Amino acid sequence: MQATEKFIDHLANVLNVGGLLCHLLLMAVILLCNPLRPQSAPAPLSVRYPKTCALDKVGGLGDKRAVLCGVSYKKWKYKLKGTINDVFNMKDLLIEKYKYKEENMLLLTEEQPAPRLIPTKANIENCLKWLVKDCKSGDSLVFYYSGHGLRQPDFENDEIDGFDETICPVDFLKEGMILDNDIYATIVNSLTDGVTLHAIVDACHSGTILDLEQVYDKKRKRWRDNKPPSGVRKQTMGGKAYCISACEDDQVAADTTVFSSKQMSGALTFILIEFVRRNPDITYGALLDKMQEKIDQANQQGCAGGSGFLSTICGPNLTQLGEYFRW
Repeated sequence: MQATEKFIDHLANVLNVGGLLCHLLLMAVILLCNPLRPQSAPAPLSVRYPKTCALDKVGGLGDKRAVLCGVSYKKWKYKLKGTINDVFNMKDLLIEKYKYKEENMLLLTEEQPAPRLIPTKANIENCLKWLVKDCKSGDSLVFYYSGHGLRQPDFENDEIDGFDETICPVDFLKEGMILDNDIYATIVNSLTDGVTLHAIVDACHSGTILDLEQVYDKKRKRWRDNKPPSGVRKQTMGGKAYCISACEDDQVAADTTVFSSKQMSGALTFILIEFVRRNPDITYGALLDKMQEKIDQANQQGCAGGSGFLSTICGPNLTQLGEYFRW
């Protein structure tokens, strides 16, 4: 650099020009020697998603597989801002802590470059069928959903409160919602002996979204009978089904930044991931207690703009809560 400056000083003296030209020449030489590198463009959205689609996998599907669905309704009035964050945070948890492989996951969001994985009603139903296809003893399955949930009148007399719970695909206004009856029939009823399913549903009115027969009543510290009044039995074929829901059937949940100022996320999703990462050997009972404590603290502080309505329940077909939480 000193040699360059001496050269320019000499050139300026020879040409009998002022210091301004000398400065400009110096800057030009420096830029030529160290050209400005253009900032790299942000990675395209497609980079965030698996390069191959698990729907096309031939042969064994793997003993750990997951369907992770986040619906933002970005073209609608009641859009959600944290659902896609939720999907990727859940994906990272499953891979890093529970040894799931990306190749055995289906990620459904409106950003998906693959049309088959946009969270339409038909696509979600197809992916749920994939999740339980040819399941066998030792398989661990995860269904995660972050999006809107609603209720509608029950006309089959299989709901104690008289309402079916639903999840809302991105095209639900045209194609309709997915009912709890349909979710049960697709991913719960077909679970054979030795297969374990975990469903995490971060949505409004999601308490009994899998129609499991036993729901844990945290206030009374006991299991509550949720069998259909019609007498129809809703059981597995020997497997285990667990469901952790964001709220009771008659409650609503929320996207919020109250737990993390960095990004919007579902309250249930953020708390669940936080406690499971910190406590890898936590039991189901302890997890529920910790999550409820965190939510109660947030509600006391006016979580999500004063919406003190968050609650967490679990509806697995367990006999006790002392088992360790495992995916």
